[in-house]
Amino acid sequence: MKKYLFMPLVFLICGIFCASAQSEPVRFAFMTDLHWSASLTSSQAALRACVNDINTRNDIDFVVVGGDLTDFGSDSEIADVKAVLDGLRPQLYVVAGNHDAKWSESGCNTFEKVFGYSHFELEKGGWRFLGCNSGPDMRMAPALLPRESMLWLEGLEEGKKSIFFNHYPQDSSVLNYFDVTKTLKKKDVRFEIGGHWHVNTILNYGGIPAVLGRSTQATATAVPGYNVFTLQDDHISVSEVRIYSDMCSVELSPWYGCDLAAVEDRVIYDEHGLPDDYPWMRYDVNDRHPEVRTVWSFREDANIAVGFAKKGNSAYYATADGVVKAVSLKDGSESWHSRLPGKVYSTPAISGRYLVLGCADGAVYALDSRNGKLLWKKETDKSVLGSPVIYKDKVYVGASDGCFRALNLKDGSSVWTFTDVAGFIECRPFVDASQVVFGSWAGKMYSLDPETGHLQWTWSCEKSSRMYSPAACWPVKAGGRIFFANPDRLVYALDASTGRELARFEGARESIGLSVDGNTVYSKSMFHHSLAIDSESLELKWNVENGMGYDISPTSIVEVDGIVLFPTDKGNIIAVSAVDGSVLWSHKISIALVNPLTTWIERDRIFILASTMDGRVELLSLAR
Repeated sequence: MKKYLFMPLVFLICGIFCASAQSEPVRFAFMTDLHWSASLTSSQAALRACVNDINTRNDIDFVVVGGDLTDFGSDSEIADVKAVLDGLRPQLYVVAGNHDAKWSESGCNTFEKVFGYSHFELEKGGWRFLGCNSGPDMRMAPALLPRESMLWLEGLEEGKKSIFFNHYPQDSSVLNYFDVTKTLKKKDVRFEIGGHWHVNTILNYGGIPAVLGRSTQATATAVPGYNVFTLQDDHISVSEVRIYSDMCSVELSPWYGCDLAAVEDRVIYDEHGLPDDYPWMRYDVNDRHPEVRTVWSFREDANIAVGFAKKGNSAYYATADGVVKAVSLKDGSESWHSRLPGKVYSTPAISGRYLVLGCADGAVYALDSRNGKLLWKKETDKSVLGSPVIYKDKVYVGASDGCFRALNLKDGSSVWTFTDVAGFIECRPFVDASQVVFGSWAGKMYSLDPETGHLQWTWSCEKSSRMYSPAACWPVKAGGRIFFANPDRLVYALDASTGRELARFEGARESIGLSVDGNTVYSKSMFHHSLAIDSESLELKWNVENGMGYDISPTSIVEVDGIVLFPTDKGNIIAVSAVDGSVLWSHKISIALVNPLTTWIERDRIFILASTMDGRVELLSLAR
């Protein structure tokens, strides 16, 4: 009898011992793709429902939001969504997504200012949790982990088992996916969590298991919801929570589970660091076109999202983190640098000793081109993302405060201010003696009198979505017409004096350029075609395949010495004949978006100065 009474006691003790040997679970909620919008009340209701539901639970250690918190990245959207997220009881961590970055009127300054960081690191339950923002960084292109984020990842301590959060899946959706994955493996990242696709999805990145989470939003077939992750004894599981009403939510059985072990990097990389599965043009294209020679090149420690100003033997540009630099065209050596107090997405303009550019801190700056010292500063009410044009001792530039300005080049004093711009301005305007033309992120194109700032005309896109705005394209003028490429995949020709639409051409995105003689307008489609339009007759001269594949770069097209240069969103420059569009050569600089090019002819050679979004600066040369 005593023997049988003793056995339950043994089992009880064993159960207690086994339970104590297990680690305490770490449980966190994951919300993503909130797409908060003032005009989309359903997105607001869904987020509030998720926040309220999480607050009813006592088992959530922290909350991560996986990007696309907003629909258009506006300051008001960021403020509104932050106010709701501040109502969470558990600690909150966020990463930005493409909707937070691409259409940001503040140049991504507001998101970082409001949330206080661009990446995070925390440790709990023996695990390290890492997260960082991702691009595209104001310029339309495939995703890219910013150069600054890559340097942060590379600098992390090794030997800590980790989980990584990013908005994007770390596959070819991200231009530097292979560098990201290689670095994460070195840092013992064993699992990755993302969003972007809006549905629960199981993936694997070169051996690292991963999942994407559902959007918080309701759809025609789904109620609002989020996911809960449970991490215990190196095992992770994911359950979806569906919210049917304020009083009714259901956590479903886990839809994914996995034991998390260290991942060895078994990927084979070529001499340029590209993996076998790299799906786009590789660096060996440069070997096939040795006529294009690299004079010099170097890599910055930050993204670059602007083109150059050139004067004499010097070139000027800025990195996205606000460093303005002057370099020698002879060898690329730095002459001087100056730091501005905000991000920079404004291509500088130069006249004499005045180097002028906008800054996301809300000001236009003029620096001395000889030494980088401040000559003057003009405050505005919001970020200045537009690129300036200097014309007849005036600076013409747009900002995010609903204004377009003409400033005195000598001291930055106001000549005139047009205060009725809808949306924010990102582009460089076209300026001549008769008009100033620019687009904004409210579907509009404006023409102003350059002397008075009075409105001459406006053009509006037929599609109501702000994402179809003629805002990223740098418009050109030829034959008394204004030409621009729009996100609705059309090239428009407007009468320059009235704004009346004269013609439209299918197959474009946001990239356009003008021939040296002004007789031809160039553009390109998203799907491996380039086209040339006669600026007088408004007829197509040619529309041919260019070999660049799917491409959404908004960067302007340049003609030099009968060669038309098409910058791409994957680090390539495609050169075609101005006569018939036939491909002459291709050259790969990097794997990221090519910014506006600067070209010139010196003696018997053509020079091409280029930069890329991931911080590469390179001078190319070829014989005429």
